[in-house]
Amino acid sequence: MKTDWTGYNHDKDKLRAEIWSLLKQQSASIGDTFGHIPNFVGAQLAAEKLASLPIWQQAKTIKCNPDSAQIPVRMRALQDGKRLYMAVPRLTDDRCFVELNAADLQRQNVSIAESAIARKALAWGKLVSFAEMEPIDLVIVGCVAADPNGGRTGKGAGFADLELAMLKEFGLVQIDTPIVTTVHPLQIVSDLRLSMQAHDWALNWIVTAEEVIETNTSYPRPIGLNWDSIRPEQLAQIPILRKLREQD
Repeated sequence: MKTDWTGYNHDKDKLRAEIWSLLKQQSASIGDTFGHIPNFVGAQLAAEKLASLPIWQQAKTIKCNPDSAQIPVRMRALQDGKRLYMAVPRLTDDRCFVELNAADLQRQNVSIAESAIARKALAWGKLVSFAEMEPIDLVIVGCVAADPNGGRTGKGAGFADLELAMLKEFGLVQIDTPIVTTVHPLQIVSDLRLSMQAHDWALNWIVTAEEVIETNTSYPRPIGLNWDSIRPEQLAQIPILRKLREQD
């Protein structure tokens, strides 16, 4: 039986297992890594480095993954007064994103630090549908591994690529919307190890506590949903995906 993190690409499965083991061996991870977007030593510094970039400073609306590794990114977004969207885990609600902003949290007397934690964000944020969302200026995705040419892999479930494809369908992400990740240096690998498929969304920037890499990726960006790449269990489990399929 497949584990929760086993995907549909044996090479990427092997790479993910290697990265999780390496982070643990080098004491570079925080908490349990296997099967997750790994939380890593230096995540706070990586978030600060990201916040120093013009792509961050110019962005008013940010989409960020819900993983622990990006808690400092989400907290910084709220501190900087940005509108923050975070996907509902596994996209199980028709309104499959949570919207957060500092003004609403202040009215509810909720701390920004607490709201940056995914389960608290779900409690204090506002669930929104695609039709209720504003265009996104910057996307942050979680990665298990990333390469300097823009290749990436998450934990194997395919949600990041699916979220971006749906956002593109609704005109909320554009052909030039920057896509960024924050990772530990041990998560950066040779591009020869990461094969990208037509439905995969490449990275424009990789940020660690130590450096910023602009990938200048040559991977083509998907134009929207690729129904041939949608897995049967995704269609079965994600309500909005079924509605889009019926409309297509």
